[in-house]
Amino acid sequence: MAKSLLRSIVAGPRLQDQEAGLDLCYVTDNIIATSGPSSTYPQRAYRNPTDALVKFLDKKHGEHWAIWEFRAEGTGYPDSEVYNRIRHYPWPDHHPPPFALIPPIMASMRNWIKDDGRTNDGKRVVVVHCKAGKGRSGTVACSYLMSEEGWKLSDALTRFTQKRMRAGFGDGISIPSQLRYVGYVDRWVRHSKIYVERQIEILEVHVWGMRDGVKVAVESFVDEGKIIKTFHVFSKEERMIVDSGTKRGGAFADLAGVKNESREPKSKTIDSSAGISSSSTSSATTIQHAGDEPGGGAIIFKPRSRVVLPSNDINIDFERRNKAVYGWTMVTSVAHVWFNAFFEGSGPENAGIAATDGVFEIQWEAMDGIKGSSKKGVRALDRMAVLWRALDGDKEGIPQIITEPKLGEPVPEAQPADWKHANEENPQVGNDLGLRTEGPISRSLSKASSIKSGKTASQLAAQDESNSVFTSEVKTDAHKLGSSTNDESRNPNLQPHSDAGNSKELESEIKDSGLANVANAVGGMRHISTEDLPDGKPSTEMKTSKDMILGTIVKEPDLL
Repeated sequence: MAKSLLRSIVAGPRLQDQEAGLDLCYVTDNIIATSGPSSTYPQRAYRNPTDALVKFLDKKHGEHWAIWEFRAEGTGYPDSEVYNRIRHYPWPDHHPPPFALIPPIMASMRNWIKDDGRTNDGKRVVVVHCKAGKGRSGTVACSYLMSEEGWKLSDALTRFTQKRMRAGFGDGISIPSQLRYVGYVDRWVRHSKIYVERQIEILEVHVWGMRDGVKVAVESFVDEGKIIKTFHVFSKEERMIVDSGTKRGGAFADLAGVKNESREPKSKTIDSSAGISSSSTSSATTIQHAGDEPGGGAIIFKPRSRVVLPSNDINIDFERRNKAVYGWTMVTSVAHVWFNAFFEGSGPENAGIAATDGVFEIQWEAMDGIKGSSKKGVRALDRMAVLWRALDGDKEGIPQIITEPKLGEPVPEAQPADWKHANEENPQVGNDLGLRTEGPISRSLSKASSIKSGKTASQLAAQDESNSVFTSEVKTDAHKLGSSTNDESRNPNLQPHSDAGNSKELESEIKDSGLANVANAVGGMRHISTEDLPDGKPSTEMKTSKDMILGTIVKEPDLL
């Protein structure tokens, strides 16, 4: 009785099944959403005990149930305790899934429920779980209703909220980036379920209303989505104050136009009401290196060396730190945002041929906050925009066409995380508010350090020295982008669902899928390995979620 009460308290706003006495719900007759069960103490005292969940499922559904789990932190129980009747597609908590996981997840669930196309009586059910059985589980449950049952986006979201949440306690899926990705699934379903994975280069990040002490980092998924890797943290030398007379909330082109202007400082005045620099002449645009980083300014972040991500999934992470004393800094705000360049480039609407470059914009209020909560801390900026481009498939980076396997076809599955790590705290996690120590790298980032970096001060200095030589200037005109690379290595971890192996096999795969027109637009046979990227590390060396920081995300009203 005491344990049941404790589980009810931990479940909080989530509905419990009265018959089972467990933290779970029936989204539909075929889909059960539950919080992650545990086989170890003390977690099993306040979460669903694995044996209790199995006992309930056996009694209710016999042999007609199977589990789909999404925990990059580990399940908390060995597969044997659920009869090995489990499918693994893990990704980090509070984040959207790498979109490349969506087609195999949908196909594997459909194959189980429909018994691989064989005649059955409809008794089969899938049990989806993450940690709380809410964000990640809800993302998959709603995606399945749209993908395989023909539900509308709004109806799927409403259904999950009604079944999973107590009345008046918020939405079932509340994290903005997860909602954005559910919207991507809706578009994927409505446009022939075509998805093309590409490598993406980050050209610039533009920020309006920038406060002091803000760290800006570029991240993406590696290791089949189990790990979020920081590919670049912008330094002071990569920040430029924009002095253009742009009004707050003005068109993106006002900032984009500064890229070919002189970088010599000009006389200027500061418009304190608008919070950005204003040029003394209306026709000139001036830029000054942002050594002092005045608060409320408009700033361009331009990497000194190429930042190439292994997939369309992009995360821009912000952390604001204020100067403290005795080697400490205070983290006062944390926010970030995920987006997918294939969908932002209108790939589904153009038969899989997405734009090769583009701009993603978002307001501070619409960004994600801290570890699934509704807070971001104090305001760090007003608005930001990301300039990106896809690598040219004819010269660099292999695009991968990912389709949903047909009914009865084998479906690839990701490797599970170590189940024993489910209850461990990652000592590197720093995406939260509070005191942090300040080191050499912190000082180099002007009150904003990356605690995700394992580099020493000497390594950072060596990197700065190597980045000081430029071989070419990357053009940021969205219609005149182009670059090349001599790297022809290939990392199999960046091809999680299929590997063409060579050009003939890739051409055969494309021909069989009926997507030859897509291949013509995104063809190419070379790939960049993560170990050769800035701050790169081979994915094969990253075995568990503890090897790399897993960030945070959530919806947030304006706190100011």
